[in-house]
Amino acid sequence: MSDSSPTQVRLNSDSSPTAIGENTCMTRPSDGTIVAVSTPAGVGGIAVVRVSGSEALRMVLRHLSVSDLSPRHATYCRFDELDDLVAVYFPTGYSGEPTVELSCHGSQYVQQALLQALVDEGAHLAAPGEFTLRAFRHGRLNLSQAEAVADLIDAVTPAQHRLAVSQLRGGYAEQLRQLRQRLLDLTSLMELELDFSQEDVEFANRTELCQLLSTLHFQLSTLIASFRMGNALKRGLPVAIVGLPNAGKSSLLNTLLEDDRAIVSDVPGTTRDTVEELLTLGGVTFRFIDTAGLHRTSDAVESLGIERSLRAVTDARLVLYVHDATTAWRPPELELADKQVIVVMNKCDLEGCQSPVAGCQWPVVQISAKRCDGIDALKQAMLEAVRGELPAEGDVLLSNARHYEALQRVQQALAHVGKGLVDGTPADLLAVDLRDALYHLGAVTGEVANDEILSNVFSRFCVGK
Repeated sequence: MSDSSPTQVRLNSDSSPTAIGENTCMTRPSDGTIVAVSTPAGVGGIAVVRVSGSEALRMVLRHLSVSDLSPRHATYCRFDELDDLVAVYFPTGYSGEPTVELSCHGSQYVQQALLQALVDEGAHLAAPGEFTLRAFRHGRLNLSQAEAVADLIDAVTPAQHRLAVSQLRGGYAEQLRQLRQRLLDLTSLMELELDFSQEDVEFANRTELCQLLSTLHFQLSTLIASFRMGNALKRGLPVAIVGLPNAGKSSLLNTLLEDDRAIVSDVPGTTRDTVEELLTLGGVTFRFIDTAGLHRTSDAVESLGIERSLRAVTDARLVLYVHDATTAWRPPELELADKQVIVVMNKCDLEGCQSPVAGCQWPVVQISAKRCDGIDALKQAMLEAVRGELPAEGDVLLSNARHYEALQRVQQALAHVGKGLVDGTPADLLAVDLRDALYHLGAVTGEVANDEILSNVFSRFCVGK
């Protein structure tokens, strides 16, 4: 879903539309009753207008042909003389407040006229993510679950869906909450020691604190390490297509995508920058990165492209090394020790095509990118190459960059605490690092949340959610 809100329209008395600025709903108070179209912008069979707040039912009933709405029952009725629609009233809706959802015809005129009528009643146009923000503030969701709502909306593959649902249902948030509570208890005891500093007593058990630090370090390390795969599943598993110039890398990309995405030429060095595209195979999204041909060159621009190619290889989960099968085999001069690699012998439809070299340490697939021969076998080989790295059902993966950064800061703070325990650091200094760790742990789930954090989280939501 788009991060930006669609421009709303205000209907004048003569029913001609004029634009309401997109920032109108961002400058109003955060309380009161809000309204928005929750379905995507544009014309469709049905549109849903959501109204949330203490006055939602009263505002809507002033325009309906019925005198009341039964909770959680669909009621067919008329909204003024504008449209026949279905209204559903939730005493405690998604946002944690009284909510009415109006399913009207998808005419843009009808949608905007409904909005205008409710704004005239005193409702405010909802900001992006405001319904979910209210759900968070009413305790219906923690902050990591609220972020998972946006991820669930954006999910286009089974893997992305599983990640979002896992986080929406709690994921690792409950683990962090329990650990934060234990750490909070020990921090409180340590700070209590400061009130009795002259008595030379210890309320916080140092042995227990060391054990907790060890447990937390292990769980944090596991979560942080999972971010690479979690982020890859969310954005697409990075696949670097590399090889010598004119091996057919761009042709392979175009054939896989079934589109002329990359420029193809017999002139070596045509590709001078990386080209990225997404393709979903077997429920897994691959992010293909077509790279410049790897060779020595004095051309400054081409050299920059080759440098980017090498960086793409470093970041890739899978490397497709494309080799021109009409030429002698040359192993790639790349560091590929920790990579999944598939050797793609291209141009196998031409005379002089050579068989794969015996003893090659990687899987070999013979193709003709020009004739589309062997492409299905290559796709299957790609899935097999990454299958062992994909998470099993129920595995918890870190996929949110904000959480990744916060947990890294927690680990750094706890490392200082651990060193301080060994060095005999005074309790007041240990308490500072413990409070820092508590802050960043709480920031993940929203137990600690300032306006800046909330703004960053909800700014990417669509209007109506």
